[in-house]
Amino acid sequence: MSIDARPRDEAAALRRLERFAVFMDAALPVPGTSWRIGADALVGLLPGIGDGVMAVLALYPVLEARRLGVRRRTLARMLANIAVDFAVGSIPLAGDVFDAGFRANRRNVDLLRRTLAARRRE
Repeated sequence: MSIDARPRDEAAALRRLERFAVFMDAALPVPGTSWRIGADALVGLLPGIGDGVMAVLALYPVLEARRLGVRRRTLARMLANIAVDFAVGSIPLAGDVFDAGFRANRRNVDLLRRTLAARRRE
């Protein structure tokens, strides 16, 4: 798609990405708390491979953003969120707690939503 992706395409992509972000960051309630965790925090518990697998999956919103024609600066910010999540999340124990709270996928979907809204206002 080009930079003038149709609003319907944007809306459909955002719906898909919302579901993805919930799955990755907030699918399951933590019993006895108001916290929710997702696949990113759970799979990230697997030593050595978990955070790497989740970082690769986290590229999906970046690919959608690129398809929708967002600026390179936005793509770079999204990649930075993934890099921080991967780097800090790789630290045993403390990284797992960080993973549950940082929510890189949610941040990236929110960033994309704001970027698309700003582009429509221009």
